Amino acid sequence: MSAIPDFENAAIPGFCEGIQYFGNEWPQFDAMGDSPVIAEGQSAISDSSDSKAGYQTLLMADALRYLTLQVCAAKGSGHPGGFASSAEAYAALVMLGHTNIITEVGHHAPGFYSAMFLDTSLEAMGINTVMDMRERFRERHGLLGHLSGAIPGILAPAGPLGQGQHFALAGATLHRDKLFPFTLGDGGMGEPYILSAMQHFNVAYPDVTNFLPVLIWNGYSQEHHSMVSRMNNEEMSAYWSGHGFKKVVIVDAKDFDDSHQQGAYVDSARFSFEKRVAFAQAVLQGVNEAAQSAMNGTLTCFIIKQMKGTGVHTVGSKSHNLYPTDTLDQQHIIDGLQGRAISPSAWQLVRDNFSRAGGGPAAKTSVTESVLEITPLGKLPTIDFELGSKQVPSTAMGALVGAVGEMDKRYVVTNADGNEASGMKNINEALKIRHPTEDALYNQTPHGQVYEPLNEDACAGLAAGLALFGSRSIWLSYESFAINGWPIFQTVTQAMAELRRKTPAAMCMFTAGALEQGRNGWTHQRPEIENYFAAQMRNGNMYPLFPCDANAIQAAYEWGTQQFNKGIAIIASKSPLPVYVSLQDARKGIEDGAITLYESEKGDQGTVVIAATGDMVFLPVFDAKDQLEAQGYRVRIVAVINPRRLYRPSDVAWDTVSEPDNRFMPNDQFNALFDADVLLAVSGGPSASLEPVLLRTRATKRESFCWKRGETTASPAEIMDFNGITAEAMVTAAIKTE
Repeated sequence: MSAIPDFENAAIPGFCEGIQYFGNEWPQFDAMGDSPVIAEGQSAISDSSDSKAGYQTLLMADALRYLTLQVCAAKGSGHPGGFASSAEAYAALVMLGHTNIITEVGHHAPGFYSAMFLDTSLEAMGINTVMDMRERFRERHGLLGHLSGAIPGILAPAGPLGQGQHFALAGATLHRDKLFPFTLGDGGMGEPYILSAMQHFNVAYPDVTNFLPVLIWNGYSQEHHSMVSRMNNEEMSAYWSGHGFKKVVIVDAKDFDDSHQQGAYVDSARFSFEKRVAFAQAVLQGVNEAAQSAMNGTLTCFIIKQMKGTGVHTVGSKSHNLYPTDTLDQQHIIDGLQGRAISPSAWQLVRDNFSRAGGGPAAKTSVTESVLEITPLGKLPTIDFELGSKQVPSTAMGALVGAVGEMDKRYVVTNADGNEASGMKNINEALKIRHPTEDALYNQTPHGQVYEPLNEDACAGLAAGLALFGSRSIWLSYESFAINGWPIFQTVTQAMAELRRKTPAAMCMFTAGALEQGRNGWTHQRPEIENYFAAQMRNGNMYPLFPCDANAIQAAYEWGTQQFNKGIAIIASKSPLPVYVSLQDARKGIEDGAITLYESEKGDQGTVVIAATGDMVFLPVFDAKDQLEAQGYRVRIVAVINPRRLYRPSDVAWDTVSEPDNRFMPNDQFNALFDADVLLAVSGGPSASLEPVLLRTRATKRESFCWKRGETTASPAEIMDFNGITAEAMVTAAIKTE
């Protein structure tokens, strides 16, 4: 093919600037491509069996393949192969008007960006031509290497495998009138919880079936054959059926192969033109059948089976990734592009279909492109517990969670079957566990607002997905198990930092921390997760909160319900503990970042400040105070409740995030709290949450007391002793002279 065969430059649409190769008109184009099959004013085709629709579906698929390969090769970087094998399925969804498409596969990003370019969504970020897209692919302020909500029309982030279904489930829950397809690769199917999460969701929400898993079964993972590549069609269908799917639609390219390819996975681009169109038509009809089934109340999946890399520069895992040598001037890239090149009039036809599908560009019509209206919250029924009384922090918060759920019927609480064990039975009593078996003893009803899969990933996934899509939620977990769900919470928090709209903060609360779980041993003592979200504080929108008592946890939760585009993690105990601060002072502590719990009236041996995160850990802290005062020291105990507020502005990327928060404790206030002869930084978990205090303190003598590792113990005091978090150790550190 020449660069522009048989066409005058004037016939080339402006958006095509930067296309390397054009092709001749396809056979029968005069009849099949004379007008867009999605007519002006329509949002979808009217008949999936229409041969013209099948023809234009294939045209759309090849346009997607061409752009995907060219934008990747323009940078010698990116992942064209996986999306290439999904192209007919993606095109079919668009033709049918189902454009709220999600993927778990971050490596499909260039294909999704190509779709957003073709429907004109990328014009919102100044990408008007193919050349613009080439230049800004994988560049800062451009098209990120993996999907991000910062890109117009993209519903959810993608990268970590196993997360796509959570966003689809959230979307389906909130928008019952729309289909939420999500693509997953057979390489990613190795993540064990994908199908089990959907199965559990279907048991809990049997009436929410308007999501559609679209398996891209291409035989390969990133660098090798996929682990399910040896399954046959019957086995794959049975695998999905065994996870509750009532309808499994498989379209196998092998059934259309007239090029005599060997093996179970074939490259449909090598078929005759007639068979390629027939395959596209079958995919279109299969997707339509699956979509209608899902929308009509049946748990359904669609599977497209064809070789990875179909129609691009090579096939199999070798098609997955481009390297710096895979540039536009290399013959295998040239051959791939020329094989998919279409005519200028075909490009215009594809764009017309894309820009009409779903009612217009995804940047304007996707459900995540507008703020979801939520129920206003009235005043929460907080209780100002008496100072010195013993109260259970988790129970105090549970009462407020129940109240929010009663005000906002869309509110969802997720927990891996442990609210009662976490001292939050009051949540179950108020909102009920969602379960098909009605049982008053266990607070179960089919329409409850407490979602309890035993998989922490599924708990975190639905809660985080709902928050990202604009609805309130909270994930509750034992700290020791929370690490299993944290990756998607981190993903969503990062995505919220990039959003172009407001959405309620993603909230979670971890109970039964390490200090409470002695008799269960180290299996239930994993507070290292606190280092994870402490590190995220520098991102700009992550707020770990360490309420010191039952009043402070109410203030923390209340504050969280008023925040947007943040990730908020609350850490608290389920044991009765002393109340140190009033509710009013606790609210100030949340806003400021820290608050004084106690200060000696006198002392001539010097000043010791004990800065601590946690609640139970204040028991040895106050014991240390008594011993230090007896030796003539002046002691100030400071609860570090919201450590993100204690950083310096330059420490945090606060000005790079959506809904930026530039409130940091000023130096004079910080110094008034933390100036001392000796600073003791104390944590019931790891020390990272106290980094801002250790960074800014002017005390020349400082020590830290924090978690080291777990062990089986008979009491919290014993586990603290094992980790060196004792009053005696604090006193010794404060008074030593070297």
